[in-house]
Amino acid sequence: MGGKAEQPDSEPASVLVDLKEFRKKREQLPVTFHRRELDAILRIYSRMVAEGEWRDYAIDHLKDKAVFSVFRRASEVPMFRIEKDPKLARKQGAFSVVATSGLILKRGHDLTHVLRVFDKSPKLVRG
Repeated sequence: MGGKAEQPDSEPASVLVDLKEFRKKREQLPVTFHRRELDAILRIYSRMVAEGEWRDYAIDHLKDKAVFSVFRRASEVPMFRIEKDPKLARKQGAFSVVATSGLILKRGHDLTHVLRVFDKSPKLVRG
């Protein structure tokens, strides 16, 4: 009565995981934008739509990177691509903004800093 009852069908307290298999399974998942990253991108997108410069977008979650493409018209090639490539996170930064020509306009570790490439520069007004 005072002893502990044995449960033969219970799971063991610890599970041995093969690290190589775990990494392989994790690599099979596509790269995605996190909620805060997508919020920052959609803030810029909303502003540019309100200004009449952008009209459509597409999000691609690929095996090696996530891409947010911006279009002036849905039938055209993207004007800009906002990319997240985790393989570059320790080097130049995981985030980049790429123009239609393939030119990287800005790259870095912080998405909000990279998205500043879309900020309007002040213009000199002469009176």
